[in-house]
Amino acid sequence: MDCRADCDCGPAGAQHTEGYLWKHVISLCEALRARRIVDIGCGSGALCRELASRGYEVVGCEPCAEILHSAQPGAPGLVFHRLGVDDDPSVIGNENFDVAIATEVIEHLVRPFNLPRFAKQLLRPGGHLIISTPYHGYLKNLCLALTNSWDAHLSPFWEGGHIKFWSYKTLSQLLNESGFRIVRFIGAGRLPFLWKSMIVVAQKPGASEQLINGDSPG
Repeated sequence: MDCRADCDCGPAGAQHTEGYLWKHVISLCEALRARRIVDIGCGSGALCRELASRGYEVVGCEPCAEILHSAQPGAPGLVFHRLGVDDDPSVIGNENFDVAIATEVIEHLVRPFNLPRFAKQLLRPGGHLIISTPYHGYLKNLCLALTNSWDAHLSPFWEGGHIKFWSYKTLSQLLNESGFRIVRFIGAGRLPFLWKSMIVVAQKPGASEQLINGDSPG
């Protein structure tokens, strides 16, 4: 399986997302009282290691063998699987996890519905999916147009690159049609409504809905 050449999964990508995404993900795991977490598209395993250092039981999934090979030496106590969202996750165990995380992954996927399908099979009833992706909304899109920045933003020369561009509406539709309930939205990075990324928390049916306050997507 080919690597996602441009995704935030290598050491540089981990450092990049750590600055504006990790604090939200960690806070959400605390608020949701998670115990077992699966990181889908874990890359070099940096976020896995951070969560494990805080006492969580963490399993990482990454389809790129080269990247996965670099993850294990830095985290000898963690379990990693060479799996992508197009694969069968049952090797990890069905309905075993409280929280599934997928940070900056879905924008790279040709078949995006496979991500919530993969997560849903791994989550216990009432478990939560925390998913982040670059944010696109009216004001941000307008600013990109007014500053003539679309060519740079949608650069066709970025090998691999982002192939899907999500708004809160389209990401919510994807998750709702996959059988999840949206319970929180967070804008992350930059200024409100010009957010770098958005984080959406969705719950798998099977327990009373847990709604956590968050930003308005606008």
